[in-house]
Amino acid sequence: MTDFALTLWAWELTGSATALALMGFFSSFPSIFVSLFAGIIVDRVNRKHLMMLGDAIAAISTLGILILHLSGNLAIWHLYLAASVNGGFGQIQKLAYSASITLLVTPLNYTRANSMNSAVHYGSNIVAPAIAGVLYPIIGLGGILPIDLATFGVAIATLVWIRIPQPSEKQRRQRKRGRRGVKGTVGMFWQEITFGIRYLWQQNSLRTLLLVTVSFWFAHDLGGAIDNPMILARSNNNSQALSTILSLAGIGGVTGAVVLSAWGGTKRRVNGMLAGFMGAGVAKAVFGLGQSLSVWLPAQFCSSLNFPLLGSSETALWMEATSPKLQGRVFAANSLVLQLVSAFATLIAGPLSDRFLEPAMQSETILSSLFAPIFGNSAGAGMALLYVSCAITMFLVGAVGYRLPQLNRLENTALLKINDKCYKIKR
Repeated sequence: MTDFALTLWAWELTGSATALALMGFFSSFPSIFVSLFAGIIVDRVNRKHLMMLGDAIAAISTLGILILHLSGNLAIWHLYLAASVNGGFGQIQKLAYSASITLLVTPLNYTRANSMNSAVHYGSNIVAPAIAGVLYPIIGLGGILPIDLATFGVAIATLVWIRIPQPSEKQRRQRKRGRRGVKGTVGMFWQEITFGIRYLWQQNSLRTLLLVTVSFWFAHDLGGAIDNPMILARSNNNSQALSTILSLAGIGGVTGAVVLSAWGGTKRRVNGMLAGFMGAGVAKAVFGLGQSLSVWLPAQFCSSLNFPLLGSSETALWMEATSPKLQGRVFAANSLVLQLVSAFATLIAGPLSDRFLEPAMQSETILSSLFAPIFGNSAGAGMALLYVSCAITMFLVGAVGYRLPQLNRLENTALLKINDKCYKIKR
């Protein structure tokens, strides 16, 4: 609800796609630096406490925004600052959450567990934008923020009462013995923060998985950075149209997650990931070509159906390929690369739309002569061109992935590990 309300507030204040994209940039940019140390922290510190800390920091940021808004001093740069703080601590929280899943469920249920996480994420998207779309004109940002604060209290109270397993003492001792050969504190520290990157890059299959997923998420985030301003521009600033689309995205995501939880996913998780890439690309291309809710709504629903499959399959592959005692650092390295790519994508998306594509599509240029018959030449046409280009790239990444033998080898190795673990569990 707060994200939706802040998006509307920032759009009303600036009318700029760059301003909205920068909110995403400042959310992801601090995570780049935090990821260097987050893996070490997650592997050493109680993961339950880290998750509670992430919620507490986010609550403090929300309280700060509320006070500034009520006093009439809230400015756009305050949102960038809050996004930076939340992004940094949220990165640690997210890694602690991901690394805890493998200690809670068996390998055969990794896809189901991650699809349940998708259901939680998309479930909030069903109700929150719809409620915020109705409440924002009535109570404004100052009325929505206190609701956000109350939900943080519920989240922290829930964590207090549940048990989150930690890596065993045996694994901790093994990690300590592995560090004894490192000379000096500086050398040990450098070995720790670079371990995840070195681990990924030295294994051909994991390196290929990283490059494929980075390519997909770069295209996704480049288009995703301008999807809200594109909708607002093409719907004459209709906030209820935006809230309806976001709610239907939640319905599509929950539907996909429920089906995936019952089904368990494809036998070969690489195939599930790549099929999700291609399906999301096709649906988003149709969405970008549309200019009304009659096209946007079904396309958004179909797009969101794919993300539980692709996201759960991708995460399960990383879990299967990485020992639990290493997951904090390896997941942090993977996240570091993805955050770098995401930050770059969100940083260039706004200026590319506002300063080049939008003016080019609304004037007599070669670009408008080629693409105006498809996208029109009204406000939002340039953003739609960028969005569809990104969607096509997402599809191509999935198609090319099927031709990469390294991904098949990674899958075969993962299946052997699952069978071995399940055999041991049965015994």
